[in-house]
Amino acid sequence: MAGLSSQKTLGPMKMKGRVRVFLLVFLCLLPEAGLWADAPQIELKRDESSAVLRILINSTEKLVYQYHISLDLVHYWPLKSPSGKDMLIQKAEPYPHHRAFWFADTVRLNRGREVSFYNALYSGRKIGENTYGSPFCDHIRHVRFTCLETKGNIAVIKEELIWEMDGDVPVMDEHRKLRIYALGQGEYYIDISFQLTASYGDVEFISDEVHYAWPYLRMHPQFSGKNGGEITSDQGNKGQKQTNMEYALWVDYSNTIKGQAEGLAVFQWPDGKRHRWLTREYGTFGPRRPDLKSGQPFALEKGETLSQRVGILVHRGNAITGKVKQRYQELILQKKRNEPA
Repeated sequence: MAGLSSQKTLGPMKMKGRVRVFLLVFLCLLPEAGLWADAPQIELKRDESSAVLRILINSTEKLVYQYHISLDLVHYWPLKSPSGKDMLIQKAEPYPHHRAFWFADTVRLNRGREVSFYNALYSGRKIGENTYGSPFCDHIRHVRFTCLETKGNIAVIKEELIWEMDGDVPVMDEHRKLRIYALGQGEYYIDISFQLTASYGDVEFISDEVHYAWPYLRMHPQFSGKNGGEITSDQGNKGQKQTNMEYALWVDYSNTIKGQAEGLAVFQWPDGKRHRWLTREYGTFGPRRPDLKSGQPFALEKGETLSQRVGILVHRGNAITGKVKQRYQELILQKKRNEPA
């Protein structure tokens, strides 16, 4: 009763004012409350018998890391759109060496023979027309995971890999790190970095400006430009003709399928240098190294390293409605400012 009598002393005008304030606060907090109530949860499920690591968001598979010893290259496939569509293709003609989402290059160890990890598929045993299988003379092999952690909507994956020639001759060591963020509504973001170390001698990089993956992604035909998909760069350029071998901070590939627009954007981590991009209407795209190390030979002396870092945003909408420009600011530029030097 004391509570009721204190309310009566406020008067009608004061009560209306407090109700307005309460409603305003409630409406402002409603999106946050919904976010916390429906916060996406991320899981890692490792299957050693099949050598796959599955990344699930709210119990739905979104990304799979393929690392079986019988493969020419470790890679990521499938990669699902927010609504569950396949965004990448694992193997495609006429380029069966493409591996969905992969890293690779062509090098020479200690002035020895040319070793094309980019074309590692063709170093395998020929088992049919344009078909090759294990064992592969040259391959990129997963060694071990050094970290598999999840907390709420974030997963952290760290691993060691080795680039080998002639079956088991080491060429370079690789350390790779992924941080995967579940963003809600089926969207997610992958922050991936890798570092190559010339641990076994001097390594010369001899690829041209096209045939190396730093990384590359091969879009599923349903998302490709040949089937209505649209390539868009941060400069507002569109299509292969306007974006191929042009400088960009990011490139987005999106399409509307059955009335639903979805896309995948690749962000180049700011490193103080300009990067060109390869883009193809049939579906392949990815950043190049800075010009001084792209399309012309360069070398790492024994013990030196070379690294790359990119972001992968899987989003609803196209480059505009998916707010890719804004999210580059939030996920890359703001994060860079907040990270220790």
